[in-house]
Amino acid sequence: MKRFVLIPLILILLFACTKKEEKGIALAQVDKEILYLDDFKSTFSVEDWENLSPEIRKKYIEDWVNLTLLAHYADKQGLNKDQAVKQKINYASKKVKANALIAKRLSEIEVSEDQLFNYFRLHQAEFQKNAVEYNIRRIALMDKISAENVLQQLSQGMSFTEAVQRYSTEELKNRGGFMGMVSATGTDSLFWLKARELKENEYGLVYKEPMWYVFQIVESKITPQEANFEDYRAEIKRKVLLEKQDQVYQELIKEIKSQTSEIYYY
Repeated sequence: MKRFVLIPLILILLFACTKKEEKGIALAQVDKEILYLDDFKSTFSVEDWENLSPEIRKKYIEDWVNLTLLAHYADKQGLNKDQAVKQKINYASKKVKANALIAKRLSEIEVSEDQLFNYFRLHQAEFQKNAVEYNIRRIALMDKISAENVLQQLSQGMSFTEAVQRYSTEELKNRGGFMGMVSATGTDSLFWLKARELKENEYGLVYKEPMWYVFQIVESKITPQEANFEDYRAEIKRKVLLEKQDQVYQELIKEIKSQTSEIYYY
């Protein structure tokens, strides 16, 4: 029977309940094949590794276990001796090595501040985000039962203006319950969050201690937000390097061909 052991990564990192061997910390094992932490980390860039949550890391480990189980079983079925499989393994090996070489060459490329900023300037629309604000009016009530009662009366045809004057318990009723424009970062962001679920003129319900509020979206407004270069520096660098990838590939091919005399096409 095939034996495998899966060690949850979060326990390894937090509680040090680890299996240590010459190669370091073992994360998982299938038969005699072991996945070590250093080997696992080497498949990611430093930035990608730091951004991986414990749950995602654990999923990658589980994927490794499943893939290794399938590969071992394929070997037992003799598929590793199949000529077509051998060719695909050979091609995959070459591709991994080639990609590693290209990645190494890309890592050696210096990208200047001018290059980064010029890319940002030419592609600024890609980094621009839109801020949504809602013009909201509300009715303040003492408890949920009262709020649900008002919602029912509104659904039966009572106007919001009448409901504000009849039921609201705050001074804002003197302005028709209008809050003004509500944004994601303002003091009334809770209304903004709820408003995202509604359409204009629909009614919503919010609890903001100690009051319950029935509210209505009067209108929504979308305002383009100017992108900040510093916020996107790392992303821009990745995009610039990606654009250089084909150039690096062509340069490498030309360079290596010039050093190789034995190339034949049949």
